[in-house]
Amino acid sequence: MTKKTVFTTGEAAKICKVSQQTIIRCFDNGSLKGFRVPGSKFRRIPREQLYMFMKDNGIPTDALESGKKKLLIVDDDQDLVDLMQDGFQRDGRFEIRTANNGFDAGMGVKEFRPDLVVLDVMLPDINGKEVCQRVRSDPSMDTVKILCISGMVEHSKVDGLKAAGANDFMQKPFSIDDLVARSCELLDMDRGVVG
Repeated sequence: MTKKTVFTTGEAAKICKVSQQTIIRCFDNGSLKGFRVPGSKFRRIPREQLYMFMKDNGIPTDALESGKKKLLIVDDDQDLVDLMQDGFQRDGRFEIRTANNGFDAGMGVKEFRPDLVVLDVMLPDINGKEVCQRVRSDPSMDTVKILCISGMVEHSKVDGLKAAGANDFMQKPFSIDDLVARSCELLDMDRGVVG
């Protein structure tokens, strides 16, 4: 896996999980060091400068370290969780955590700060819609993508989930490959290309 050595402000923003405007402001005020591409206005940030900036500001550097996307899988069916986990591990670009109920999901989102939550809608303690609303009520989690999964098909419920903040919905049963492919799409990742 080749590690990038120079980042655009957009890439740096994704890694730091802040807005691009924040990165540009820090670049322009000198708190984030970098350089401009000669003959253009484009800002570029060398890896070590981004690393130092993240350290100085208490931003977890693991996204920069591993380049992996953080994934939280939430489902009360442990067999399905294992299957999904296997599928994402085969892809090789995900750091995966799992939860079996809404409470753990809420804690997991706060502590782990995933890029994507694969969320079963019918959890034993709270429903997926509530989890979506909780994630969306926290502005620091704007970048978290939520992919809901469920065996229910009522379109009104699916619309309700999307209104509550879900980015996408997949009907159970689904193929794990389709789930991984859909997750990669949501995260703007190239399908199956590692590096």
